[in-house]
Amino acid sequence: MRLLLCLLLVPGLVSAEIYRWTDANGQVHFGQRPAAAGAEQIVVKPHVVERDQSTREREERAARFYDARREEQAQASAVAAEQQVKRAEECRELRKRLASIPEGRSYYRTDADGQRSYYSDEQLDTARQQLQRQVSERCS
Repeated sequence: MRLLLCLLLVPGLVSAEIYRWTDANGQVHFGQRPAAAGAEQIVVKPHVVERDQSTREREERAARFYDARREEQAQASAVAAEQQVKRAEECRELRKRLASIPEGRSYYRTDADGQRSYYSDEQLDTARQQLQRQVSERCS
């Protein structure tokens, strides 16, 4: 809509002079500078486009549709960016947990009573494999 308005106003803003002349062979030429002594200046009036009410309503509906579509796309981009940040944080946490499982050392968790419960080698291997699988699935 704005573009159309600008296009309608441009001819009024730009006032170029146009000349018409006929050469010795009888061929008519047009240009911005008079090339021959008998060149005649042409006045070009811009064509004003009048739109009826239904056309204006249709243009307004189209503008509202495109504005709504742009808003949907902006919201979708914001959601995608938020999901990407969450996924990156989740990947950092998974990698941190994987790195915290020591190789060849005792690993334990503290239960509700404050007592240490040590993992067996099989439990450590299972936890490590599980974390590696999660990292490969979610962080690739």
